[in-house]
Amino acid sequence: MDPMRRSPMPRSTAGTLPALAAAAVLATATACSSGGSADAPEEPSGTSAAVEDTAADGGARIATAVGDEVEVRSEPDGGEVVHTLASPNDFGADRTFLVLRTEGDWLEVLLPVRPNGSTGWIEADGVDVTATAFRVEIDMSEYSFTVLEGGEELRTGPIGIGTSDTPTPPGEYYFTELLQPADPDGAYGAYAFGLNGHSDTLETFAGGPGQLAVHGTDDESGLGGEVSHGCIRVSNDDITWMAGLLPLGTPVEITE
Repeated sequence: MDPMRRSPMPRSTAGTLPALAAAAVLATATACSSGGSADAPEEPSGTSAAVEDTAADGGARIATAVGDEVEVRSEPDGGEVVHTLASPNDFGADRTFLVLRTEGDWLEVLLPVRPNGSTGWIEADGVDVTATAFRVEIDMSEYSFTVLEGGEELRTGPIGIGTSDTPTPPGEYYFTELLQPADPDGAYGAYAFGLNGHSDTLETFAGGPGQLAVHGTDDESGLGGEVSHGCIRVSNDDITWMAGLLPLGTPVEITE
């Protein structure tokens, strides 16, 4: 796939992202497995015992903005404001962060900005903090993904990755929005999860910032190879399954 973009482009231009219907942004993607264990516990602060326990057990904490913007500071408790991020984001999804650690009333979070891996501090009272046991592991050397819940493998499948000219950058990421392309049989498949990361080789792409994504595809013959502009391609069956299960903020680890 090409990196994600924010404005419609003609489908006739090869390699551009098709228009994504704004009404189809699933900003509050819920986790709902048949066993009922997919729902993330909802707590209003970053100090909830339930949330902390989940993180201690190998889960992850997800911070979702409750206001119309989030100030990101360089240090906890009053450092310099380094970013002010609007919520909802440009795709209409509530601004979401992956929490790395807590210090008093402050949360260190992974940010959806360049360079990849950037972190900052936000106030806990400006977000709702939930927890998830889900995570996605993407092994580029094996051209495969694995979705786990705690230590249990739920699903694996083949992937397509970036070419040598536009490689997929390894690292720690998380899902920032869930989009539904206007044409489920198009090149971008049934759904696309945006990632907080960006291409290392494309500063911009098709009107957007070169944002990475995990998305479906209409051509599964490309799975198992280097075929994209940096995004991760999976089958439509796999991305549809993920869309029904994984919440925004789910951590995604991409390894070489």
